[in-house]
Amino acid sequence: METLFSFETDYDMNTFISMARALRMTVRKKHSKRSHILGLAVVFLGVASIILWGPKLLTIAAIAVIILVLIFEDRLNARIAMKHMLKGMEKVRSDFYEDRYVSATDIGTTEWYYDKIKAIAEDKDYFIFLFSESHTQAYDKRKMTGGSGADFRNFIMQKTGLNVQRI
Repeated sequence: METLFSFETDYDMNTFISMARALRMTVRKKHSKRSHILGLAVVFLGVASIILWGPKLLTIAAIAVIILVLIFEDRLNARIAMKHMLKGMEKVRSDFYEDRYVSATDIGTTEWYYDKIKAIAEDKDYFIFLFSESHTQAYDKRKMTGGSGADFRNFIMQKTGLNVQRI
């Protein structure tokens, strides 16, 4: 069977940040919004307590931590995910065929089927497949062969019946 598209993806920090952002903006969207509202409410209450009862080191530290977590959420999630990655999975070659796609790493080769993809996201560098609230795969557009980004976008939308969400 003829390969239609191929990608070579290095799973580095930038890749993991894109995957974390894709999760946050797609399948985790409601949960993320609730978390941000809660975090901002706690910050507001902390600031109110400082105004009413004066500054306390613990309150200021808690506010600072919450603000930093909200600002760097994708980087923090990316760092955690990188720590859980198995050795030998840092570089992936993925070949897309009419009925499936195959990903190869130093550990082994896996066949995937388009019907398992729950959502698809795209940023300037990657196409990202989302399978659940914690499982994704990224495909580096800069190391793609077999066509253009638009060609692949049309192909994957046709195979999955899903729209590609821009993030």
